[in-house]
Amino acid sequence: QVQVLESGGGLVQPGGSLRLSCAASGTIARLNGMGWYRQAPGKQRELVATITRGGSTNYADSVKGRFTISKDHAKNTAYLPMNNLNPENTAVNYCNVIYCGLGGDYWSQGTQVTVSS
Repeated sequence: QVQVLESGGGLVQPGGSLRLSCAASGTIARLNGMGWYRQAPGKQRELVATITRGGSTNYADSVKGRFTISKDHAKNTAYLPMNNLNPENTAVNYCNVIYCGLGGDYWSQGTQVTVSS
């Protein structure tokens, strides 16, 4: 019943910006963490950024200083402003959610981010 709905992807030119949003719903279980992982063509899915219930963050080295993850706890929503995008950021971005007391991970359907001139 858990739904993880993601939005904000699209096509931008190098140097441009996008903001991803991820909203979790469908359960009253407490969120323990949210974040994004990306999968570029020909590559494995990898960490972009995560944030825990307590606000601790973790970033891929390649996005530090350009992306800043945040959350609105009351809305069960996370945000990922992405600045100074480059072609290496072209990927399908998947939002991941972990709940306290629920097994397994929950994922969004993915949102395409394409950076191209």
